Amino acid sequence: MADTTAAASSSSSAQPMEGLAEDATGHKPTVIVVIGMAGAGKSTFVHRLYLHLTAQKKRVYSVNLDPAVRNISGDTVKYKDVMKHFGLGPNGAIMTSLNLFATRFDQAMGLIDQRASELDYVIVDTPGQIEVFNWSASGTIILDSLAMAYPTVTLFVLDTVRCTSPTTFMSNMLYVTSIMYKTKLPTVAVFNKCDVHPSDSCTRWMSDWESYIDAVRNDEQNGPDHGGGYMSSLMRSMAINISEFYENLAHASVSSLTGIGMGDCEAQIIAAAEEYEESYVPYLEARKAAIHKHRVELAKQQLKVLDKQDAKRKAQQQKAPTVAENREDDAEEIDEDEAEDLAKFREMLQQHAHPRKGDCRRCSSGG
Repeated sequence: MADTTAAASSSSSAQPMEGLAEDATGHKPTVIVVIGMAGAGKSTFVHRLYLHLTAQKKRVYSVNLDPAVRNISGDTVKYKDVMKHFGLGPNGAIMTSLNLFATRFDQAMGLIDQRASELDYVIVDTPGQIEVFNWSASGTIILDSLAMAYPTVTLFVLDTVRCTSPTTFMSNMLYVTSIMYKTKLPTVAVFNKCDVHPSDSCTRWMSDWESYIDAVRNDEQNGPDHGGGYMSSLMRSMAINISEFYENLAHASVSSLTGIGMGDCEAQIIAAAEEYEESYVPYLEARKAAIHKHRVELAKQQLKVLDKQDAKRKAQQQKAPTVAENREDDAEEIDEDEAEDLAKFREMLQQHAHPRKGDCRRCSSGG
């Protein structure tokens, strides 16, 4: 995990704060959390949004929360090291990396706090495995930590080309509405890749469920399935029953490749930030104690996992033959570095699992 400007390090010099972070003038940067299905173009969208905002003379800070990104070095959690140490596959390592990162996210917040007075926006890119961030305790901790400190909005990026299929469109609407109601944060649906296919049909289906049902009927008769009655019936029922939850959802159509529609997207972000100030601050203030409790429980859980893995590794080492003498020196150095990193992780987890009074910077006022 890393961020494109500076990610969470061991810095802890930020001053304690309660409530929403702001400078003497009351300025607070808006946090933009970008979520979406794998392949929707989230990272490309983040890059284009960064370029657009900086071209508008906005001060932007970007954070990457995807530990599996290959071209950005993770300076908080090393994805491959997590795979090796815990014996996990790619998806399990992403989940564990996010859990480890969540326990020290206060350090990332410290870095943002230090720059808050100099920033207009903080853009957060999330993993493509959507369930890893949105339906995990660690993702909730990270999102709530941001939302308690700064005006926070979520952007759900959709692949417009795929959404031309009525079935895929409805699946994405289920995702975006579930995220909106789970996070309780202002949400904007961003139809990406509009340079490849216009989003007119998608935006029309959002506001007019009858036109969507017509599209389902047409797809049933002329689509590749030619009369998949059960699926069509399901889609019609869903449109009738849940359309009221997404028909007024803020949305924008963009091309991350060409930059088309980024101005409208920025306008939607500004409106969502205003909605946050008006509607979401009281709700988030009431959740501070619960968020602190989640962070402590997650740290304790990760400590148990580390202890279990260490015990298993020691047992295997006792049974294993002596390591070959011709082992490469650089491999030994890597193992030493990993051991040092893991020792730091363990110390950090213990601090979070057994916090002293007053340790929680943002949750203290909530009990």
